[in-house]
Amino acid sequence: MTKRVFNFYAGPATLPLPALKKAQKELIDFKGTGMSLMEISHRSKEYAAVHSEASNLVRNLMKIPDEYNILWLQGGASTQFYMVPLNLKIDNKPFEYVNTGIWSKKAIKEANFYGEVKVVASSEDENFSYIPKNIKFNDDTAFAHITGNNTIYGTEFHDWPKAPSEIPLASDMSSHIMDKVVDVKNFGVIYAGAQKNIGPAGVTLVIVREDLLDRVSENTPTMQKWKTHAEKDSLFNTGPCWAIYMCKLSLEHLKSIGGVPAIEKINKEKAKMLYDTFDSSDGFYKGHAKKDSRSLMNVTFNLKTPELEEKCIKEANEKGLIGLKGHRSVGGMRASIYNAMPVEGVKTLVEFLKEFKEKNE
Repeated sequence: MTKRVFNFYAGPATLPLPALKKAQKELIDFKGTGMSLMEISHRSKEYAAVHSEASNLVRNLMKIPDEYNILWLQGGASTQFYMVPLNLKIDNKPFEYVNTGIWSKKAIKEANFYGEVKVVASSEDENFSYIPKNIKFNDDTAFAHITGNNTIYGTEFHDWPKAPSEIPLASDMSSHIMDKVVDVKNFGVIYAGAQKNIGPAGVTLVIVREDLLDRVSENTPTMQKWKTHAEKDSLFNTGPCWAIYMCKLSLEHLKSIGGVPAIEKINKEKAKMLYDTFDSSDGFYKGHAKKDSRSLMNVTFNLKTPELEEKCIKEANEKGLIGLKGHRSVGGMRASIYNAMPVEGVKTLVEFLKEFKEKNE
């Protein structure tokens, strides 16, 4: 097999090798049909089985109660930035958002098209280096919204804010879905673009509580209603069948290694290795996020100068450690260590960073 690199890009991200190998094996002839899955009708029994298995895996891995619908939609999480307010708005009630970075700001911008947005907490005062504490949502709002993990700044919610019992909490979990155990009952809506932690680009997972489906106005365009997709099990139109199939294979792999509790333990181990490397480097490596807000998925850090960072990125790339350049809006470096990143990849990166420090102090 061709040698694979360790892919630390923020997304599209690395996928489990067993999932890729199985997809490769089934690519030309899926289950004896004589066709690739990409050629099979989304109404066929063969695809129906794939679709059902993917949804069942999500429900079982996340322990999702029966009163929640699992939707597979297109348009990425960015489409949910407007579908959330469009589906959850209530006349004369504002929407309350927490601003923890660029993706939060994008969601806030879209929500403003549909009603009044109130930002109840923000970490912009310190360049989004922390997750705000003591967040309070009011009981006269239509819904509350958070971005669970922030890829660009490397921060993540580790304690969920509480919304009043009648107020649905929506969360963008695109970059950390299934990275740790989550009680779905704390949320009215969870959405996640698949391409960071559960599959390839092209499909978005939406988990929405049944009672919220009827909020949407009848005057809303058909395809923009969650209810449309829930009533047809995400098969109202031709969906992203191949992407859903790849999610299924990735989720099968996750299940085989012990599910979300097991991967949470592994994720904490991987993150600790990197953060310990920074904390013991006498300032050679400096993490962007405050310690109590550090992400398990996106590890952001800086070196003393941009020139040294460029050198580090170049030498890492030569050793098969790719995708370590930080986002253009903040610079520095970033290692995205999603569920499919093996421990071996992080160990290799840590060894490289220690050697680089010794040579460049």
